[in-house]
Formats: sequence, structure tokens, C-alpha cells
Amino acid sequence: MQDYDIYLMPLKWKIFYILLASTVIFAVSYLFYRSVVFAGILSPLGILYLKHKKKQLIDKRKNELNIQFKDLLTSLASSLSSGKAIENAFNVALGDLLVLYPGEESDIIKETRIIIHKLSLNITVEEAIWDLAKRSKLEDIVNFSDVISICKRAGGNLIEAIKNASGIISDKIEMKQEIETLLSSRNFEQKILNIMPVAMILLLSLTAQDYISPIFTTVQGKMAMTLCLLLLWGAYVLSGKIMNIRL
Repeated sequence: MQDYDIYLMPLKWKIFYILLASTVIFAVSYLFYRSVVFAGILSPLGILYLKHKKKQLIDKRKNELNIQFKDLLTSLASSLSSGKAIENAFNVALGDLLVLYPGEESDIIKETRIIIHKLSLNITVEEAIWDLAKRSKLEDIVNFSDVISICKRAGGNLIEAIKNASGIISDKIEMKQEIETLLSSRNFEQKILNIMPVAMILLLSLTAQDYISPIFTTVQGKMAMTLCLLLLWGAYVLSGKIMNIRL
């Protein structure tokens, strides 16, 4: 079963991302220092980008699972409201999810099949959901699992608790989607602002070589360019943290 904190990247994509990052580092280093040797020394740092890219892909996959989980909850709540048992509700939900996500590639389809299989083996619904929560480490799924476990231990109305929890978690996920939609244009602006300083250096290098040449030939100029690179990197990291809003 899938551990969603682990991403096994194919070798060809590892090579692609390392070469891409190394090429960008080489180009930017040469643009700022005008030294092929120094740019060549720095370019192997592109291998560090692989860890960052894996984290991006893991976050993307978990975000997609979270959105898909909302659709599962919506179907469960509808089935339970019509009086179906929890086992039958998951079977109905699987049919609904296959309409929304055709094929067998979607993670939520695989996870729903696993839950149905566990229920057929007389494993309790709270254990089946907790296993998914433990592997995904998504707050909404963990909260949903806790609601079911507490309800079972306290002897509450499981069906009513699932319906209420489904509504609350679905609303939260929808709110997060709305925030991401509002931030999409700001994300584009962030990328433009991160690229602009590099583009300005390139433009000045092409149109005003005499004006900018002291930056590449003097010690003070190289120190200034190093400081600029550090500030650009700091701005990139800081802007990424600002835009990363978590509910």
C-alpha cells in the first residue's frame, strides 16, 4: 500500500530534472560571473533540486488525494442519509468515484477498493480509515478517522457522526480550493518577480556592455553580484513561504 510521503521517481525523470537544474545554474552563474569554469563548478549543485522536486510532487499528489477524498465524503454522506449501511455506502461511493475519475489510476479509487476489501474481511471501518490516514498524513483524513474512532468508543451514532464530519471537512477543502484559486494570479506574479532581476542583468549585458562590465571584472563587483544572488535566493524562499497558505 502506498506511503504518500514517499515518491519513487523514474530514473529518466531524475536525469531530466538534474540536467535541467544544472543547466539553469550554469546559465545564471555564467551570467553573473562571466566564468565558464566557475559556472561549471556550481552546475553539479543541480542534483540538490531533485529533493525539492520530489517534495513538490509529493505535495501535489497529497493535495489531489485530499480533493478526491472530499468527493468520497460527499458520496458517503449522501448514501448514509438515504439509510444505507456503511459497507454499502463505500460500494456506492466507489461507483460514483469511477464516474468522476475514470480508470484505475486515481489514488482515491485504489484506496476505496482497499477499504471495501478490508470491510469484507471484517476489519472495522475505523481501522480501515485509520490506515489511510496513517499513510497519507493528511489532516482532514486524520480528523475523519478520529471522529469515527471516538464515536465507536463512546457509543455514539456512527452514521450521524460521519455525515456531520463529512460536511465540515468538505466545506474546509472547498474553502482551501477557493483560496488557491484566488492565489493563482499571485503565484504567477511571484514567478515573474523572481525572474525579472536575472532578465535585467541579461538585458544590460546585451545592450550596455561597457556600463556593466566593471561588475564582472572587479572584486567589488563580484562581491556585489554574490550578494545579489543571495538576496534573490532569499526572496525566492520567502515568497514561497508567504504563498504557502495552509488551513
